[in-house]
Amino acid sequence: MSALRIGVVADTHGLLRPEALAFLEGCDRILHAGDIGRPEVLDALRTLAPVTAIRGNVDTAAWASALPETVRIRLGDVDVLMLHDLKTLPGDPAAEGVRVVVSGHSHVPRCGMRDGVLHLNPGSAGPRRFRLPVAIGELRIDGARVAAGIVDLLDGRRIA
Repeated sequence: MSALRIGVVADTHGLLRPEALAFLEGCDRILHAGDIGRPEVLDALRTLAPVTAIRGNVDTAAWASALPETVRIRLGDVDVLMLHDLKTLPGDPAAEGVRVVVSGHSHVPRCGMRDGVLHLNPGSAGPRRFRLPVAIGELRIDGARVAAGIVDLLDGRRIA
């Protein structure tokens, strides 16, 4: 099996930038960690790759009610848990076999290990908030190996 490239996006708040679409081109799957804003965002992402999306705190319209608040998905040999707000993380992900936790909500891009689990918050790919970067993430999964990164969409600089 070849390595998977998984695009990770969050907090679009109804704005899907052309830079985000360009970054996600060629992904095997796209994960949206909530605060989608409009169903058209998911429609556009689905033209690029299969999408797994969860509901964020601003996704209160009727169309979003079908989206789950959390999802556990297996990508390659890696279990990934998606939730919007990291403060709602249930239990001990490592003890439950989760290798990666994907979240959003804070708009702050972060990537790092915590208690043996990779945590990835791609930041916000939508409207800029304060002086935070407009960012997007990716996971590279090759069997059980995982690598992650975050890129500033506006200048192409690697953040993490």
